[in-house]
Amino acid sequence: MPQYTYRELKPTPEAEATFRRWLAQLNEEFNRHESVDRRSEIVRDELYQIYLGRPHGGRTQATLNSELASYTLMENFDPRNVTLEPEYYGDIDAEKYAIRKPLIWFWQMFDRSPLGLNHWLGFRFRCMLGHHIFKSMGKGVKIFHNVEFTYGYNLTIEDNCTIHKNVMLDDRGGIILHEGTSVSDYANVYSHTHDINVQADVTNKPTELGPRARITYHSTVLAGANVGENAMLGAMALATKPVPPATVSVGIPAKVKREKDTSTQP
Repeated sequence: MPQYTYRELKPTPEAEATFRRWLAQLNEEFNRHESVDRRSEIVRDELYQIYLGRPHGGRTQATLNSELASYTLMENFDPRNVTLEPEYYGDIDAEKYAIRKPLIWFWQMFDRSPLGLNHWLGFRFRCMLGHHIFKSMGKGVKIFHNVEFTYGYNLTIEDNCTIHKNVMLDDRGGIILHEGTSVSDYANVYSHTHDINVQADVTNKPTELGPRARITYHSTVLAGANVGENAMLGAMALATKPVPPATVSVGIPAKVKREKDTSTQP
């Protein structure tokens, strides 16, 4: 059967120049500033322009009740006025998360804006932010829209990984995506579990995928159920225990269905 490789696509030269200047400017700003307040101001100002099409002109107060919704929207652009679900978790490293939170909010709001479905720009925007958010970020990574993660600081993504849309990476206990791993649409990867009797009793277990693992559509990897090198977890499968290297596992719970032909692998 024929093999189809990804096509190389680009925006117009004028748009590409603008996109690259914007990303370089943001990267420089986030390298220069690690304080929560300054990062929050940067994100607020950028979101103001993305959503409203004009620069932030300083804080003002609504004088009419009919203006309250607009001012609520504007206040919501500032990460300091927002709470995110991971902030409520008891095992959070509040200091590590605090400096990342403005960037996480930027990531989420970018994806929900008109810019979020531009793949060329989105790949580069998320990788730029990932270098400031994640524990480690490799080269040649593609991350599609609406990918969510818990803390970010416990997430390692190695070279040439692909994470498709609407994926959940729960890095509370740590996740490593080894080189060349692919996570398909709507997949979920966890690194924490709850006691069946006491929900607040949480156990964190690191979860590792790959190298060159394939986590396919709508599948779930539970905490500690590592997926081995060149292994595949089938669509809608539930990995409750480790998936052996070079195998295909399917079903709920996932079981080894077949072994892969490794002679064709690079």
